Amino acid sequence: IVSSFSKYFSMTGWRIGWMIVPDRLVRVMERLGQNLYISAPTLSQIAALAALDAKAECEENRKLYARNRNRLMAALSHGAFGPVAPADGAFYLYVDTAPVSNDSGELCHRLLHEAGLAATPGSDFDPHRGRSTIRLSYAGSETEIAQAAEIIEAWR
Repeated sequence: IVSSFSKYFSMTGWRIGWMIVPDRLVRVMERLGQNLYISAPTLSQIAALAALDAKAECEENRKLYARNRNRLMAALSHGAFGPVAPADGAFYLYVDTAPVSNDSGELCHRLLHEAGLAATPGSDFDPHRGRSTIRLSYAGSETEIAQAAEIIEAWR
């Protein structure tokens, strides 16, 4: 099992993770790690240890993200866009924009300048099929996501 502190512990950018491997692979993984990096930054290690004691706060964040995801998905189901990929892991929704545009970069530009909504072009992630998708984050506050949902529902 390989994971990180990025999502659940809200430590994106701290570049620290963990893994569970069978005893027979521990030394192999240590050698591999020694060739990829020296070590995780000390501050990241200290913060990760503290995060392990923040279960209540992390669970509240998880519930917030779930509410935000549901609110945004509901708005998208009533808006001008197409289907939304199910979101189970990170803080993002991938939205089919084919009913509106097949140029995700141009669409993101329009959303920002016409509606004040920042989105990421799907072409940043998939140069072939990403032209008809955008990525929306639901990691903001409930107020911000509610405002974004209103914009999405009203935007044509």
